[in-house]
Amino acid sequence: MAGEGRGRAVTRIAEVTITPVAFRDPPLLNSNGVHEPFALRAILECRTDDGLVGLGETYGELAHLERLRAVAPRLAGLDPFELNELHRRVAESLGEAPHGGHWSRAVEETFGAVEVAFYDIAGKATGRTVAELLGGAVRDAVPYSAYLFYRWAEHPGDPGYEPDAWGAALDPDGIVAQAARMVESYGFTSLKLKGGVFPPDEEVDAIHALRAAFPEHPLRIDPNAAWSVPTSLAVARALDGELEYLEDPTDGIAAMAAVAAGSSMPLATNMCVVEMAHIPPAVEQKAVGIVLADHHYWGGLSGSRQLAAICATFGIGLSMHSNSHLGISLAAMTHLAAATPNLGYACDTHRPWQAGEDVVAPGVLEFENGSVALPTAPGLGVELDRDALGVLAEQYERCGVRTRDDTGYMQRFDPGYVRMRPRW
Repeated sequence: MAGEGRGRAVTRIAEVTITPVAFRDPPLLNSNGVHEPFALRAILECRTDDGLVGLGETYGELAHLERLRAVAPRLAGLDPFELNELHRRVAESLGEAPHGGHWSRAVEETFGAVEVAFYDIAGKATGRTVAELLGGAVRDAVPYSAYLFYRWAEHPGDPGYEPDAWGAALDPDGIVAQAARMVESYGFTSLKLKGGVFPPDEEVDAIHALRAAFPEHPLRIDPNAAWSVPTSLAVARALDGELEYLEDPTDGIAAMAAVAAGSSMPLATNMCVVEMAHIPPAVEQKAVGIVLADHHYWGGLSGSRQLAAICATFGIGLSMHSNSHLGISLAAMTHLAAATPNLGYACDTHRPWQAGEDVVAPGVLEFENGSVALPTAPGLGVELDRDALGVLAEQYERCGVRTRDDTGYMQRFDPGYVRMRPRW
């Protein structure tokens, strides 16, 4: 992306609007506890002096909102093509400087939120898609994986939350039934199970059941570091030949390296390698075979492309992490994945768990055979549905959730529940 001048009219940021929103989230279980009834996001609208609007989406927790609000006034007058200057202003607004050549996670998260909106503006200003600005699409549709969760049928003790149609999934049969519905509804061709909820033997049985039901689908399991090294090795042996990759079985680079040395399948991570400073020790210790990129915390789309280049240099595979998200993030993920040649695995997505709520106009981000077609309109290729934004903003005000707390929510129903790592 070029800087000012060179024969083009210069677009400047005139105003930034940040709207926190909440959307319904089912009771999905994980090693930290259970999802609360509402997930939080923040929607950014960056308006230019010539009427263009760039969209961004990011975390909606209070601490992140405070950082966004601290940065927003510093963006006025900035050329959205000047990403280096954006990075500098974000860091300066947060009172930080790079440490050892790396920005802090807080800076990268905040920069990433605004940078997507700037890319959206740049695409609209030039008539190009974001994928084109990232170097050009190498695929016209991006494959995603079904994200399977152990879950309750409803949020207990919350009469105001309407149960969805998915029902409970608390054993292998429930997981297989959930997978079958995911495959039928969205055409997913790979399956990922969020583990770390039940004793490992039970989750191994669930993978065996999935393999029997879906013999051609690549399988993954992610216990979010709930297992010790010996337990991780035992699970790896039990699932030898059945997994595409084993994601974050244990905690930390050294422990992951110990598991990787004794496992037949590659290990993936979005926990022990989440910033540039983690890459040298992970490479040196051969701790991971696949890194899950996420533009929300890897320094936006440009930082994620730097990560992709590093992974290619060291022969590390690349996939994409997901948290609860809306359509602006899905569009950004799709453009990034489409323009990343060495992204060799289907990306994660929480999209099926959104209960139909979104802030973008429908009809663009649809799943066909488990993939999302690359939007073709300039920028991100999605338009804000202002009425829907208003509904989710009102829902944010009413719901009372301001910070994600899976453990605290679980303790409302199981007072003895303790978050621990490893649990087994």
